[in-house]
Amino acid sequence: MDAAIGQSTKRALFLGNSYTGNNNLPAITKSFALSLGDTLVTDMNAPGGYTLQGHFSNTTSLNKIQAGNWDFVVLQEQSQLPSFPDSMVTSDVFPYAHKLDSVINLYNHCCETVFYMTWGRKNGDNTNCAEWPPVCTYAGMDSLLYKRYMEMTEQNNAVVSPVGAVWKYIREQYPAIELYASDNSHPSPAGSFAAACCFATVLFQKDPTLSGYNYTIPSTNAALIKEAVKSVVYNNLTKWKVGSYTPSAAFNYTKLNETLISFVNQSSNGERYSWQFGDGQISAEENPSHHYLSNGNYMVSLTVSKDCFTADTIAEQITIAAIDSVITNTTLIYPNPVSDFLVVNYTLPAIKNAKLFNAVGQQLQTNYFPFGDLTKIDMKKFPAGIYFLVIRTDASKKTFKILKR
Repeated sequence: MDAAIGQSTKRALFLGNSYTGNNNLPAITKSFALSLGDTLVTDMNAPGGYTLQGHFSNTTSLNKIQAGNWDFVVLQEQSQLPSFPDSMVTSDVFPYAHKLDSVINLYNHCCETVFYMTWGRKNGDNTNCAEWPPVCTYAGMDSLLYKRYMEMTEQNNAVVSPVGAVWKYIREQYPAIELYASDNSHPSPAGSFAAACCFATVLFQKDPTLSGYNYTIPSTNAALIKEAVKSVVYNNLTKWKVGSYTPSAAFNYTKLNETLISFVNQSSNGERYSWQFGDGQISAEENPSHHYLSNGNYMVSLTVSKDCFTADTIAEQITIAAIDSVITNTTLIYPNPVSDFLVVNYTLPAIKNAKLFNAVGQQLQTNYFPFGDLTKIDMKKFPAGIYFLVIRTDASKKTFKILKR
C-alpha cells in the first residue's frame, strides 16, 4: 500500500490505567498508524488501578478532556469492575461512563468516545471467585467484560475497540502467542501490540495486514496478530459501531402517475437532505414529490449530510416517457398566472379528467365547471404558488405548470 493514499491526522486522548500505560499503548498505536501513512497525536492519563469514576473526579483527566480538539477519547475501566454483578456495574460503572461521555461531547463537538474493551485474566479472577463464581474462569470473566463494554457502547452511541475479542481469537487460534505478562493479568509486549493494532484499525479504518510495523514482536507472530485483528475487527467494523453514525444516502421512488414521482428517503444518519431532480429543480425536503414537464432521462441525486461527518451522495436515472405532446396544440389554458378561475379550452378530443396538484405532489380537491368545450377550475381558495394541472383524454395526457397569484 502506498503510504500517501488516504493519509489523515487524528488526535486521541487515552484515559485508563496500567492496562493502557504498560508498554505505552498510545505510542505503539501511533507507530502502527504511521506505518500506514496516518498521523496520530496522542495524550494519556493512566494512573494504576484507576476507574472511570476516578477519572470523572480527576482534575488532570478533566483538564485534558476540556482542552478540546480531540477526535477520539478512549475510556478504559478498571480491569475487574465491568465483570462484577449487575447491581455493582449499574451503580459504579455505567453512570460514570455516561458522565465522562457527556463531558467529552460538551467540550469536543466532533469527538467520538471509544471504549477500550479489555480481557479476562488468564486463569480467571481468583480474588473475587469465591464471592462471584462467574469470574472464576477466563471464559466467564471475559464474556462479562464483553457484555458490559458493548452495553456501554450502545448506551452512549459510542465506538468500541474490541481488544478483548481480539485476545480471545488469538488465544483460540494461536495459543503459542503469549499475550499476558507474568502476573497473568497485564499485557505482554505481544498483548499491547495486539491492542495497538486493534486501536489503529478502529481509529483509521484500514486493513492492519498492510502494515509493516511489528513493534518488538517476531515477524511471524506479528503477522498472525494482524490477521487476527483483520478477521475480528476490520472485517466487522459495523459490529463495533465504527462508521455506524456516518451518513449513508439511499432512496427509492414511486410513479404516482406518468409525470409525478414520489421519492422515499431511505438514508441513515442524515440531518440534512439535498435533492436534485435532473431538470434544474431542487428540494431540501426529506421525502419530496416532483412533477416532470417533459419526456427524457433525468439523473436524480440525493446528498445526505450531518455535522462532523463527510456527506454521502447517491444518484439514479429515471425515465419519463408518457407525456404526449400531440395535445399541446389543441389545448388553451388561461389566464396563467391565475387569480380566480382557470379556464381550460380543450376542443379535440374531449377531456376525460383534469387533476390539480400542488408543488409537493398532493392532489387538491377543487370545483370544475364544464360547459361546452371549456372547463373552469376554481383557484380562489388556494394560496399563491406553483401548481400542476394534469389533463387526460382517452388517448393522451399532458401536465401544465400553473402560477397562482
